[in-house]
Amino acid sequence: MKKFDTKTLALMAIYCALFVIFDRVSDMLNLFQMASGGKLNFGPIALLICSYHLGWRNGMMVSVTSVFLQLVIGSVSWYGLASFLLDYLIAYSVYGLSSLFPNYKYLYSGIFITSLVRLLSSTLAGTIVWETPFLASLAYNASYMIPTTVCALILVPLLCERLKKVW
Repeated sequence: MKKFDTKTLALMAIYCALFVIFDRVSDMLNLFQMASGGKLNFGPIALLICSYHLGWRNGMMVSVTSVFLQLVIGSVSWYGLASFLLDYLIAYSVYGLSSLFPNYKYLYSGIFITSLVRLLSSTLAGTIVWETPFLASLAYNASYMIPTTVCALILVPLLCERLKKVW
């Protein structure tokens, strides 16, 4: 098992805190929120940047920890184990893997791929938990996931480029 140095642990804690803060800011701004859950969410930006900065292993640990922080804080609306796994644990944890995929200049393919996996996971949750037809669940989840993905595709490369000087 790899030992973590103090700096890495501190950075992981900061990314977890940023996720919670960005998630709360998304709630307060209420820019785009669906009636039965799902919203334009800036929280994944912290998870994506963490993965690009600290690597996929640390990114996964921060992503999983962030899901449980959401649970502790009370910002999770889940309806059984399948709902929790598909809508939260899998959906958000996948962002930690984004650094595994190649970047093409300012196009970070990991953002697109992990967002697509999150969309699929949330769509399956709608199909399994809410017994919604697949295409209806896909349309519902895409309505907030597409804006979230577009924001991440714009903000993460810009922030990563600026932060490279600090890293």
